[in-house]
Amino acid sequence: MAAHRRWIMTIEFLLTTLIIVASPGTGVVYTLAAGLSRGSRASVLAAFACTLGIVPHLAAAMLGLAALLHTSAVAFAVVKYAGVAYLLWMAWQTLKENGALSVDTSAAPRSNMRVLVDGVVINVLNPKLSIFFVAFLPQFIAPAEPTPLLRMLELSGVFMAMTFVVFVIYGLFAAAMRDRVISRPAVMAWMRRTFAAAFVALGARLAFQER
Repeated sequence: MAAHRRWIMTIEFLLTTLIIVASPGTGVVYTLAAGLSRGSRASVLAAFACTLGIVPHLAAAMLGLAALLHTSAVAFAVVKYAGVAYLLWMAWQTLKENGALSVDTSAAPRSNMRVLVDGVVINVLNPKLSIFFVAFLPQFIAPAEPTPLLRMLELSGVFMAMTFVVFVIYGLFAAAMRDRVISRPAVMAWMRRTFAAAFVALGARLAFQER
């Protein structure tokens, strides 16, 4: 009976996680932008960076820091508004021709490092990820689970793996459309404005989110 219940909870977790990961958010928007501006390699790097940005939230949950973020209005606000500021900065960078959505045909280490750093920071400054590990993920751990910590690590690994795979799919799709976009300046300008608006909208949504 316990094994059957565990299996049902796992299926529920997988379906819920897929919906959460596939829903357009900061990571998806960033990965799409990387694929369009820098190609398939950068889109994979962006997906990896966004996935890597989940690790600090998992570590915080394990150490109890995420619970503090969940209960402290000040701590939550600090992280939240830092994230808002970074998203607005990303919007500004996207609008610039030499910014986040600039066309880069090289695979320079500096460009790759920029993709990685921005992707990690975007997710690190998303307080909702910490709340996810504190309030949401434990719902899929059975009360009778003999090793709850190990089970949490297992589910977290699944969440991160699914994040990476889904983001790579998004990014490779964007990279496949790259040549059609960058060959048309008017389309590229429209894309810059669209992605900048998306970052602003995500920043606004984050600003109005409550704990």
